[in-house]
Amino acid sequence: MRIVMFGYQTWGHRTLRALLDSGHEVVLAVTHPKSEHAYEKIWSDSVADLAEENGVPVLLRNRPDDDELLQRLKEVEPDLIVANNWRTWLPPEIFDLPPHGTLNIHDSLLPTYAGFSPLIWALINGEKEVGVTAHRMDAELDMGDVLLQRAVPVGPSDTATDLFHRTVDLIGPLVTDSLDLIASGRAVWTPQDRSKSSFFHKRSLVDSRIDWTWTAEELERFVRAQSDPYPNAFTYHRGERLRIVSAAVSEGRYGGTPGRIFIREGDGVVIVAGRDARSGKLPGLVVRRVRTENGTELAATDYFRTMGGYLTDRP
Repeated sequence: MRIVMFGYQTWGHRTLRALLDSGHEVVLAVTHPKSEHAYEKIWSDSVADLAEENGVPVLLRNRPDDDELLQRLKEVEPDLIVANNWRTWLPPEIFDLPPHGTLNIHDSLLPTYAGFSPLIWALINGEKEVGVTAHRMDAELDMGDVLLQRAVPVGPSDTATDLFHRTVDLIGPLVTDSLDLIASGRAVWTPQDRSKSSFFHKRSLVDSRIDWTWTAEELERFVRAQSDPYPNAFTYHRGERLRIVSAAVSEGRYGGTPGRIFIREGDGVVIVAGRDARSGKLPGLVVRRVRTENGTELAATDYFRTMGGYLTDRP
């Protein structure tokens, strides 16, 4: 098959690598220019560089809405478009152009976690597994019929970084298996159950801000979901932003006001947490390591020299 690839960052890079190794002909790669967005500067393996190294023509676009791009797509006559981490909607004159349509690779187990940053949101929400879906693109973002899915379990100490590495390794085999099914005429497309759909927005730095009315269990996952190199979960202490690098759920139960810097426990410092913390029936969040605005990382027991005071969601 003649294939055009739309994609960006490491997800797109892994997809293009699989296409190049598949024996099919990659006739064009379309990717985004480099971005300064915090979440787009990480996992930033270049689709453009990989394509050029392998003699594949490259087009750079922020949006796929110009006549030149459409004309170029018609000229190369693809049998299939494969997309992964293309950051804007593709119009029907593009996704329906090839005879086999467009195969989109999305890093969640659709129909849940359509949209952006699914691994982070899934870990925040305590999902037991995450994965990757190959589906047919249609007019609704990440809602087309599913061809294949692959899943991996989420462990009790996994970070978003761990899950990224585990799921990105699924892309190559998923793409290869999908191409084999499509090329052989054995593809079976299964409609998504729309009653189970969920769609998540693109993350920004404000989404990493800690709300101390969340339970300690929720906040512990929140910290793991924003592991390096992602922007870390943060709070404010004495007017300065403080990043929480490592945390755990306390063994003891602590009562009072959410956000209170309370007491040492083990190798960390307990912060009172939970909307019902006043009951004294909830564990707190044991903060183990923090990072200051100037990038200095410290054990929480070294940073919080005295107990008392509050961590807040505003300076």
